[in-house]
Amino acid sequence: MKKPAPRSVSRWLARARQTLRIEARAVAEQSLHVDRAFVQAAERLVRTPGRVVVMGVGKSGLIGRKLAATLSSTGTAAYFVHPTEGMHGDVGMILPGDTVLALSYSGETEELKKILGPLRRVGVFLIAMTGRPRSPLGRAANVVINTAVLREACPFNITPTASTTAVLAMGDALALLSMEMRGFGRDDFARLHPAGTLGKKLTLRVEDLMHKGAENPLVLESRRVEDALVVMTKTRLGTASLVDRSGRLTGVFTDGDLRRKLQEDVGLLARPLSSVMTRRPRTVAAEDLAVDVAPLFRKFGLDNFPVVDKRGRPVGVLDEKDLLEEGLV
Repeated sequence: MKKPAPRSVSRWLARARQTLRIEARAVAEQSLHVDRAFVQAAERLVRTPGRVVVMGVGKSGLIGRKLAATLSSTGTAAYFVHPTEGMHGDVGMILPGDTVLALSYSGETEELKKILGPLRRVGVFLIAMTGRPRSPLGRAANVVINTAVLREACPFNITPTASTTAVLAMGDALALLSMEMRGFGRDDFARLHPAGTLGKKLTLRVEDLMHKGAENPLVLESRRVEDALVVMTKTRLGTASLVDRSGRLTGVFTDGDLRRKLQEDVGLLARPLSSVMTRRPRTVAAEDLAVDVAPLFRKFGLDNFPVVDKRGRPVGVLDEKDLLEEGLV
């Protein structure tokens, strides 16, 4: 391997930026290929009675694996089969009625060409994503999605760069169009993403995180400040929810209130809570999504919120630290 030719930093930066411009242009130009055939392909993915099988070799295979994962996570059951493995038994995983989504820019990939006959005999519906619609792969397909690009970003116009980026983007467009056609919604997404931050954002509710029972600091508004201090110390939340005799929330008292008011009133601890509490505090509901409540902490400058039921009774306390631990703020 030859030593890199000496160049100035500005020339290296120009080369890197040129690569990005070429690839960005290749992606933008794919919008010209989104035609009736593209819609037909998406409709077929939605109507497939079996599963969607993605195939590709080399870098197209790597893009295919990502596309299969994107399809599966957005409501279209899909998996990847390497054509070579398919010729050695894995074609048995493919059933009549399945849809095969084959990726090959040239449409001449030997491994794909060899498996076209067995796929035809199985009775699958074939969608080709290729830069050469008149290639063997394109001619064998029921539907062709054209992914042609003007040139690769490689200075020799050889290394798959712009073409693979374009196919990646077209695959995303196909998956998301299929998702919308399927009516795949927020609840469906949550069902398929139960773990991690995505799942938490879509499924975790206030009731899953709030402090309740013995950890829910409740004090009658008629009691004294020192009584609230005892409860606040036990629960370590720095707040107490104050209630009337029917159990409805009437106010809150926090350790911040204690510090501020104690400087002004040395007899504060003996005062009734009803005379010093913050009335009509902001509250949240147990059924609220935690991710929807998260911005309220910063918006109102609060550390916690009382959680009330439909009758206005405090059933818990949501602390900002609980959301921090879950990665929601």
